[in-house]
Amino acid sequence: MPAEPMAFYVATGASDACGPGCNRWIAVEGQIDANAASRFRKFLQRIKDRNLPIYFASPGGNVDQAIAMGGMLRERGAVARVGRTVARECGFEAQDSAPCLKVKQSGAEVHADLWTRGAICVSACPYLILGAATREIAADAVVGVHSARVVVAFTGGTPTREMRAAATERGRQRIDRSLSSYLKRMGAETALLDLAKTVRFEDMHVLTREEIARFGIDRRDFVETPWTFENAARGVVYKTLTQRDGADGVYRTTHWRLFCMDGERFELDYQRQTAGNALLPTISISNAPATSLYFRPPPAKRQGVEIWGLSLTKTAFRTFTETPRFDFTETSLSDGKRLARTTRLSSEGLASALEKLTVTCPAPSPPRRSAENS
Repeated sequence: MPAEPMAFYVATGASDACGPGCNRWIAVEGQIDANAASRFRKFLQRIKDRNLPIYFASPGGNVDQAIAMGGMLRERGAVARVGRTVARECGFEAQDSAPCLKVKQSGAEVHADLWTRGAICVSACPYLILGAATREIAADAVVGVHSARVVVAFTGGTPTREMRAAATERGRQRIDRSLSSYLKRMGAETALLDLAKTVRFEDMHVLTREEIARFGIDRRDFVETPWTFENAARGVVYKTLTQRDGADGVYRTTHWRLFCMDGERFELDYQRQTAGNALLPTISISNAPATSLYFRPPPAKRQGVEIWGLSLTKTAFRTFTETPRFDFTETSLSDGKRLARTTRLSSEGLASALEKLTVTCPAPSPPRRSAENS
């Protein structure tokens, strides 16, 4: 993440870019600097639409400023999320480059794309978003905490080691009191602060989904991302889902990845934790009984993860874009009983992602000609 002072701007994306019926949002990104709160207040005062969701991407920074900004979110009744805003006006310039930052800080509305995969909100940033009335952490975003670093400054002479240590401890106690009081006001669990204090400032603890829910950051039991196209080394469509298992209350995160062999042949991969005691497992997707498609057994296994694959044509997969949701079913035998788990997957973003992916697909290989008899 860039170390530049925090920037605030309004972005406009494609239809439903920030959710069904939402194509405009507020982007907040960069370091929470010593003047971030005052600039944020002035920025919010200029925004007439109070219903715009706010997307944060920040490596953290000043705790006092984060608390002040969190209070502003609560006053506004804001919806806070974690996501990267990629300004199209920046072209091939890096998003944290000087020309791009000038565009974002110009005060004009920016045309942009929105990504949650790998977006971060760490250090003091989680405390900031706790101020929002509604917090929504995508299944593929990263939220992390560590202990605060206290910086003390002395005037009028050189302090002794004991004086510096005492001042640092007083500063640490003040931060702890401020954060504890703030978390209680925001309806969050002070156990978040207890955890953060066990992590060295030089390290980072990435919160699990159980911790995100337990600490009151986002208590939803079911969170899924839209199907999202990314064009890196090769074009790929991603989707991630995390859901709470009703049997044991544990959150379970699964991933889908769609890529193409050519313009008509596609591969859909599904990744989950290895099911240790499952016998004769099968996995299928369907939007009607007649269109069930089964993933190939056995799955590839590595480091406690199973990866299942399904080969299909573009025409076959396009049928799943024609309905808002379709079924994803996992079955197995356990203790002689057939167990089935069906998840209703959203097709949000799938149609547009599939078309973008198709543009990047290699051309079909020409058919091989058989050797002619002499």
